[in-house]
Amino acid sequence: MLGNPVERPATIVALSGQSRYNHRMKNPGTAARVFGLLLGIGALVQSAIAQAPSGQALFEAHCAMCHSDRATGANRAPSPAVLAGKTQEEILRALESGVMVIYGNRLTEVERKAVAAYLSSNPGNSGAQAAANRCTSAEPLTPAALRDPEKWNGWGLDIANSRYQKHTSIAADNLSRLKLKWAFGVPDASTAYGQPTIVGGRLFLGSGDGKVYALDAKTGCTIWVYQAETTVRTAIVGGPGSGGQFLAYFGDGEANLYAVDAKDGTLVWKIKADAHRTARITGAPTLYRGRLYVGTAGNEELDGGDPDYPCCTFRGSVTAVDALTGKITWKGYAITQEPHQARPGESHAKFTPAGAAIWDAPTIDTKLGRVYVGTGDAYVDPAADGTDAIMAFDLLTGGRLWVQQKTPNDVFNFGCLAPERINCPPKPGPDVDFGSSPILQDLGHGRRILLAGQKTGVMYGLDPDDGGRELWEVRIGHGSGLGGIEWGSASDGKQVYAANSDISTLTRLEPGETAPPPGGLAAIDIRTGKLVWKVMPPKPACEGRAGCSAGQLAAVTLVPGVVFSASMDGHLRAYSTKDGKILWDFDTTPDFQTVNGVRAHGGSISGTGPTVAGNMLYVTSGFDVTAGMPGNLLLAFELVPAGAGSNY
Repeated sequence: MLGNPVERPATIVALSGQSRYNHRMKNPGTAARVFGLLLGIGALVQSAIAQAPSGQALFEAHCAMCHSDRATGANRAPSPAVLAGKTQEEILRALESGVMVIYGNRLTEVERKAVAAYLSSNPGNSGAQAAANRCTSAEPLTPAALRDPEKWNGWGLDIANSRYQKHTSIAADNLSRLKLKWAFGVPDASTAYGQPTIVGGRLFLGSGDGKVYALDAKTGCTIWVYQAETTVRTAIVGGPGSGGQFLAYFGDGEANLYAVDAKDGTLVWKIKADAHRTARITGAPTLYRGRLYVGTAGNEELDGGDPDYPCCTFRGSVTAVDALTGKITWKGYAITQEPHQARPGESHAKFTPAGAAIWDAPTIDTKLGRVYVGTGDAYVDPAADGTDAIMAFDLLTGGRLWVQQKTPNDVFNFGCLAPERINCPPKPGPDVDFGSSPILQDLGHGRRILLAGQKTGVMYGLDPDDGGRELWEVRIGHGSGLGGIEWGSASDGKQVYAANSDISTLTRLEPGETAPPPGGLAAIDIRTGKLVWKVMPPKPACEGRAGCSAGQLAAVTLVPGVVFSASMDGHLRAYSTKDGKILWDFDTTPDFQTVNGVRAHGGSISGTGPTVAGNMLYVTSGFDVTAGMPGNLLLAFELVPAGAGSNY
C-alpha cells in the first residue's frame, strides 16, 4: 500500500517548566533574549506544521497505484470510497499489524496516522459501546452444553465440516415464519468478520478490531468482551476445560491461538501457532479428543510486491495443540521442503519454495486417524506439490500422508501485478486456492468421499481411502482469483451444495471471451458427480453501488429441505434442495436498530455463512475486504410459532 515515507519533520522539544518565560523578570536584556527565543520556537512550530506529513500526498504517492478507483478491480484492493467507510482505528490496525503491515512499517507513527486521517470519514464509536447492553444475568456454562444437539459449534458444525444442521425446527414449509428478533452492531467496524457460534445459550463472535463477544443467544445482550491482539475472523470453538471449566478457542491475524474461560472471558492460555512474521489464522481450529487442530495462512503474498523484501519463505502448516494447556504436540507443513536461497535459474524470487496457505478449518477422519485440509497457491516459482491441493496429515504425528494437487504451477504474489513482475515468473498463475474446508461423507457399503471445492469453479469428489484418488469433478463456474467456490459448501450425505462467485471484474478472460455472469448455486449428486441443478441469482437491487455484486462467495448452510446462501448484494436467500427455487429472501443492507445502541447496517456477505441452532438463525453482514460493500451487522432470526401475532 505505502512505499517509502516522505522526509520526517524535525523533532520539536518543548521547554520544561523551569525554562518557561518568567513574566516577573526585570532584566530587559534577559527578557529580550527570552522573547527572541519564543519567536524562534514559534518559527520552528510553524516550520514543523508546514513539514507535517500530508496524508493525501502519502496516499497519492504510494497507495494510489493499488487503491485508486481505476486500479482496485485488478488489484483486489479497497477503493478510496470503501476506505472512507473505515474508521481511523481500522486503517491504523491494517498498517500496524494487519494486511498492510509491510508498508506501514516503513512509516512513522505520525505518518500512519496522517494516512488514516486522510482516508477515513467514519468517526467510529466510543470504546464504551463495545460493552453496552450488559446482561443482568447469564445462565452458567457447563461442558454438558456441548452435548446439546441444538448448537452450532465452530466452523462446519461437526468435525466432518458438513455444515448440515439437522437439529432445527426451521424447514422449507415454515420459512415465512422466520422473523428478525434482534440486531447487534459491531462497534468501529466496516467488515463483520466472524461466523456466530452458538453453544449453551450463548453466541460467540470475533471482530475486526480483535474483540471477541459473548452474547445471550436469545436476546443479544452482552455477557463479556475479550480484547485479542488483532483481528479475529475465525469462528469460535467451545470445549471442556479442567475442573468443570468451559473454554472458548479462536485464532487471530498474527497467528495467536487463544483459550479463554467462556464464563467470563478471562484468558486461560495463549500461544503462537506459527512464528513466521506474516503468519495468521483465518480458519477456525477443530477440536477432537482434547486436541485443537489449526491451520495457518500468511500475508507474504502481499510482501512479494515489495522489491526490497526477501521473498518468500512462508509455508502453510497444521498445528496440533493440547486444548487444556496450549502445548504444541506437532506441526506439519504443506510444503515439506524448507525454504532456501534460490540457486541461479531456479526462481524469480530470492527464496523458494513458499506458499500453500491453509485458510480453512481442518477436517477430521476418525476412521483412519487423519486430518484433511485444502491449500492455496505458490508465492514463488517453482510451485511446490503442496500448493493448490487437498492433503492428508497423520492425526497423531503430523506426518504428511498424501497430496492431491489440482492446479500445478499456480504462482502468484502481488509483485505479479506490477509491470516489472517483481518476484514473479513470466507467466503468473490464476491464484485459485482451495479456500474452503473439505467435507467428509459416508456413501455406505464401506465407501466414503471427500468433497473439495476450488476457486477454479470446480467441485471434486476424492477417495479418502485411496490416497485422495479423484472419483469425479464438476465445474459450476468460470473461476478466478475471486471466482469459483470460495469459502464453504454443505452436504447432507446425498448431495453437496456449492455457491459460485465469478465476480466479473476479477475474472481473467481469453481474447474474445465474454465475462461470465456472477453468482449461482449448484447441487451435485455426491455418488455420481452428476450436476442435479444449478440456479442463477436475481438481479441485484443495489446494482451500480460500489461493491454490489450477485457473486456468492459466502459459505452455504444446510437444514433439511433448505440451503441458505448469501450474496455480495447483501441478501440472504433460502433455496429448495429439490430444485433450487428461492423460498425466502431477506435484504440485510439497510440500517437496523441494534440492541447495543451501535449504529449499524449490513453490506456484502462473504467469508462466513449463516448458523442455525434450534429455532434460531444468525448471520453477519458487511464485507468490504475484497470488492464488497461495508457493514457491521449481526442479525438474529427466530422461527415464531404458527398463528403468533405480530408482537410475538
